[in-house]
Amino acid sequence: NYLDTAFSYGNEALVGRALAGGYRERVNIATKVPLFLIRKRKDLDKVLDEQLQNLQTDHVDYYHFHALTPAAWDRLKGLGVTDFFARAKADGRIRHIGFSSHNGTVDFKKVVDAYDWDFCLIQFNILDETNQAGREGLEYAASKGLGIVIMEPLRGGVLARPPPREVQAIWDEAVIKRSPAEWGLRWVWNHPGVTVVLSGMNEERHIEENLRVADEALPGSLTEKELALVGRVKGVYRRQIRVPCTGCH
Repeated sequence: NYLDTAFSYGNEALVGRALAGGYRERVNIATKVPLFLIRKRKDLDKVLDEQLQNLQTDHVDYYHFHALTPAAWDRLKGLGVTDFFARAKADGRIRHIGFSSHNGTVDFKKVVDAYDWDFCLIQFNILDETNQAGREGLEYAASKGLGIVIMEPLRGGVLARPPPREVQAIWDEAVIKRSPAEWGLRWVWNHPGVTVVLSGMNEERHIEENLRVADEALPGSLTEKELALVGRVKGVYRRQIRVPCTGCH
């Protein structure tokens, strides 16, 4: 029931239309502020009001500052962003305030410490355990009481596709047979700090599988033998992927 949108994705109006007729009250809407449009204090209200209009709602449940860096935070603070937070929460337009991040661990921690955030959104998966915020950042944010939303749990679908033969042979050793997607999602859910996992789904069976996994995959539910299999799979992918990047570099 957590719907991930963003001004920059161009999908807010579509979500707004889809949630008409009473569905809005049954979901949590998350959207993101495009920082490149924020040049003055009044731009914060202007953009939020446009987003509310797009989404056909009077409030956003989870409002992210998109790809926030320490430098961007300093600029926003100079524009009066904390006053905006206080007013938008007080008048009910925003329920929870957070940020999405592609920072490395050091800069990620700086952003976590910069404000009393409700939550954050980070990339985390089998192949990105030490990339960007990584496990260290995840555990740091959790220790500060932030809700943690995970993007790219299957690394853009790489971990859900039919795997290389060498990888499949490792999965076949497991006592409990699972699809590659389920292994990837279970590994993320195995971490106790994780609150919500976002996974792209384009078939109804994907929705059913993801819901089932989220129901069953409690923190610490993978055995030591299963975690060892994941470690071997990670090694195979690292050897075979020539450009270990999910960005545009």
